[in-house]
Amino acid sequence: MSILSDRWIRENALSHGMIEPFVESQRRDGCISYGLSSYGYDARVADDFKIFTNVDSAVVDPKNFDANSFVDRKTDVCVIPPNSFALARTVEYFRVPRDVLVICLGKSTYARCGIIVNVTPLEPGWEGHVTLEFSNTTPLPAKIYANEGACQFLFLKGNEPCEVSYADRAGKYMGQRGVTLPRI
Repeated sequence: MSILSDRWIRENALSHGMIEPFVESQRRDGCISYGLSSYGYDARVADDFKIFTNVDSAVVDPKNFDANSFVDRKTDVCVIPPNSFALARTVEYFRVPRDVLVICLGKSTYARCGIIVNVTPLEPGWEGHVTLEFSNTTPLPAKIYANEGACQFLFLKGNEPCEVSYADRAGKYMGQRGVTLPRI
């Protein structure tokens, strides 16, 4: 498995719609950087947030998740309470080729502030907006800036196309748009 370069990412984004909208170079004009980098793509967080709250003393159950555990906000700056988290989504819509696996890592700017970004791998054949989880590990409120860089995606090419892709399995998160809560 090898990591794919900026040339490969650009070619697939432009000719196959792998990333839409696509920013061809790093943008960092007074913001947290986003766009194409040497061996990855820094995606932006959209302005739709689901901020975790426990006003109803709910139990977090991945098999029976209560949507009332979140407060919805459409905002340019999301404030995450101390020791809490928020869900968001990428601005970009991704279409993963059948012979590629995509791994996501958080931006160092957020990591250095105690804000962790978590995303599971984007499997071959998957497409959609990526749901992002921002964890505020600090005892203070933390800000997330919409339409700025949130995380970096690394594209890894397999030795051959997979036998069964995410699309072939009709995965439960296929084609997701917006912030998507847990599904069974």
